[in-house]
Order: sequence, then structure tokens, then C-alpha cells
Amino acid sequence: MSFSSLPLGYCTNVHPCRSAVDVPPMLDRHTLPVRKRCGFEIAAGLWLPEAAVREATASAATLHDLAGALADRGLTCHTLNAFPFGDFHGDRVKETVYLPDWTEPRRLDYALACATLLAALLPEDVAGSISTLPLGFKQHVSSRTFIDEAGDRLLACARGLEELHQRTGRLVRLAIEPEPLCVLETTDETLRFFTRLFERAAERGIEECARRHLGVCYAVCHQAVEFEAAAAAIAAYPAAGVRINKVQISCAVEVADPLDPDQRAALAAYVEPRYLHQTFGRAADGSISSVADLSTEFVREPPVEWLSCRPWRVHYHVPVDAERIGPLGTTRGDLKQALHAIGRLDYAPHLEVETYTWPVLPGADPVDLVEGLARELLATRALIEQVNFANL
Repeated sequence: MSFSSLPLGYCTNVHPCRSAVDVPPMLDRHTLPVRKRCGFEIAAGLWLPEAAVREATASAATLHDLAGALADRGLTCHTLNAFPFGDFHGDRVKETVYLPDWTEPRRLDYALACATLLAALLPEDVAGSISTLPLGFKQHVSSRTFIDEAGDRLLACARGLEELHQRTGRLVRLAIEPEPLCVLETTDETLRFFTRLFERAAERGIEECARRHLGVCYAVCHQAVEFEAAAAAIAAYPAAGVRINKVQISCAVEVADPLDPDQRAALAAYVEPRYLHQTFGRAADGSISSVADLSTEFVREPPVEWLSCRPWRVHYHVPVDAERIGPLGTTRGDLKQALHAIGRLDYAPHLEVETYTWPVLPGADPVDLVEGLARELLATRALIEQVNFANL
């Protein structure tokens, strides 16, 4: 019953990266100054797009250089983000971040290439994790066989990860990350999928392999947007025999009173063209309404049923140290509950702060990125210490 002893890290998908050669300067410009500001060791939770991963794994020399770049800077890496496949810092990402989905060979190839890269970066005797998308985006699904096709790719991934383990001695686990309005968005949907997936694995004689290598990434802000109770959701996974391989520490925007003009005006500033911001509202009877993206039109004139929903929650990652941002709230309360639940597990998932939206956060005078990331890590470490003290 404790947290991972590995250094706390943040996800580098907040930084543009288009080539393997971008990684060392990124570490020098951002990660090392963040560590200095924090005053404790941190890990690099790397994200590289598919083209950069392909480049890095094309030669042993490039892998060696990347491993050396981390070692020379006294940094470690034990988790990769393999969710965004292409340019995550283009003018418009939105729903394209879910492509290719898990029915496509390119998604499988990318995940296994990321595993090869991570195996070359892992410290000795440390298991690795790779987060990935929750099969695909619901609006993109047209085939009745989509889930089984995606499951087949994931079982192929498990076999590939097992082969990597046998070849290199490095254990890398895949972590499927439920997200609002995706094929797997709720804990119930995810558990039903894993039940079926492990049944299919058993039919093929690879259940042990599938259970060893396939699990979930619990993104705290995603499940908060779904209005899930964090403690119950986190406890449900081990109860069902599904491992939480990774936890992304994140917070979402909350609008406590949508009828308040100041809160609505503040929310309008979060409409932006790059990322998708799924928006959910909960009515007094517990029913949930949702729209695929936050828009100016929605904020200005929401459907009448939304005006009785309190609160609204928006999939817009905001700094995890913030209880409030102006007149708006955040889901930091859910983060505290989630960390208490994670601290009660009998194993230690990887922990990673993931606020990729710093470049698009509203405000004429944005906080220095290094300062902002350091504040998040310091605040997260303080929460973890509080949980550890409470569990004594």
C-alpha cells in the first residue's frame, strides 16, 4: 500500500517534438530547469510522434544516443505516451488525435515501436508502461466488428510485448486510457471490454500473457468529466482482475453555476481551435448531457436542458495545483480522492502529471512554462505525502 518509488514525472507532450533529435534540446530547455526549480529528482515522461519513434528505432545507434541523452542529464524514463500518433502541436488536432484507431495496423506498429524505444531507455529492473487511446472515437466507428477487431490488435500487441520481454528482459505494459466520448469512456465500458478481451485471450491460450501486458491508464480528469466517483472507479479495476498500469494526474475545468454570467464569460475564453474539449453536465436527477466539443455557440446559447445542469465539466486540462481559476472551479477534489484510492492499491502504478494545454491556456500573460510545470509537480508531491501520512 504505497506509491511508486520511481521519480514523479510530467508528460512531455506539452512540448513540440517532430524528430528524435528534438529530444535532447527539449530536455535542456524545459525538463532540466523544471527539475532545478522543484529541487528533487523527476522523470521524463516522453512523448514522440510516430515518425520520430520510427526514426529512433531504425538504428541501434539512435537508441543508444537517446538513452545517453537521458543518462548524461541524470534523467530516467519509465513511461511513454503513445496516444497522439502524429503532430500534437499542429494548428488543429481535435478528433484526429484518435487516428489511426486500434483496428488499424499502424496503431499496433506504433505501440510496439514505442515499446522497443522504452526498452532501450528503462533503468535496470524497472518495468515500463505505455499509454494508448481507448480503441477509437465513438463518432468514427461504423463497423459492428470494431471492438473485436481492436481486441485482436491488442492481443497481437500483448504477444509482441511478451516477445520483447523474452528478448530484452524488459517488461513493458500497455495502458489503455479511457476518455470521454471514446469507444471506452466509462469504467463500466472498460471493464466489459477487458472481460471479453481476456475471454478471447483464454480461447487462444494467451490469457496469462494478455493479463501481464494489457491494462489501463487511469486519467483522473477524464473520469472526473464523466462524473465518476474516483475511489469506486479505481477500486473496480483490481476487483475485476484488470491492472492499472499508469495514472495520469490531471484536472478539468468545472463550471459550478452555468447561470452565472461571470462563469459563462470565463468559460468562453477556453474555446480554442487546437484540441477537443468534450463537455458534460449533470442534472439534478443524475442524468448526464454531453457535447463533443466546447464552442462559442454552446457557451453563448446552450440547449435549454443544459441550464438546469450543475455543474458542467470540460475536458480541458488545467494546472493540477489550482483549486480555482478565476470564477471557474477545477476537479482537483477528484484528484485528491483518486490519489487516496491509488495509495490503497497493493501495487504501484506509474504516476505522471499531464497538462498538455499550457500553450493554449487563456490569459494575456501566461505563466512561464517551467514555473507552471514545477508548481504542478511540487503540488502533486505534497498531495502524495499527505496520502502517505494518512495511510500510516
